[in-house]
Amino acid sequence: MKSNIKKILLIDDSANDVTLIKASLQNSRFGNEIVVAEDGEDAIDYLYKRNKYIDDQSDIPIFILLDIKMPFMDGIEVLKVIRADPNFNKVPIIMLTSSRDSHDLTECYNNGANSFVVKPVNINDFMLVVKELGQYWVVVNEIPE
Repeated sequence: MKSNIKKILLIDDSANDVTLIKASLQNSRFGNEIVVAEDGEDAIDYLYKRNKYIDDQSDIPIFILLDIKMPFMDGIEVLKVIRADPNFNKVPIIMLTSSRDSHDLTECYNNGANSFVVKPVNINDFMLVVKELGQYWVVVNEIPE
């Protein structure tokens, strides 16, 4: 049986960042399961229910947290693939990255990112930013069905 609570898709290759992001979102008690894709190709497989996700029956994620610097397929490439598919055009995509490159910022917005957030270096600040992102995108933001 499907749950009415949509999943959050986290696409990040840094095990440390994934641990911190998951802890921050879980401590916020939103109740959304967090699916982790370790690279861009894995994320696309998840969205299209291919390979190890072939039996996944979950709905489209409530939002996507997407890192830029990843192996195989970087976050901007993933963003382009997702935004090229009308099935995913309403899914908020938040770029959560260590990049402060103005070119990356412009590329992300030009390709349909909803937000661009630079990961704070301080762990407490990092977790607070993630908590606030979750609060906004899970509780405050409204998206059409």
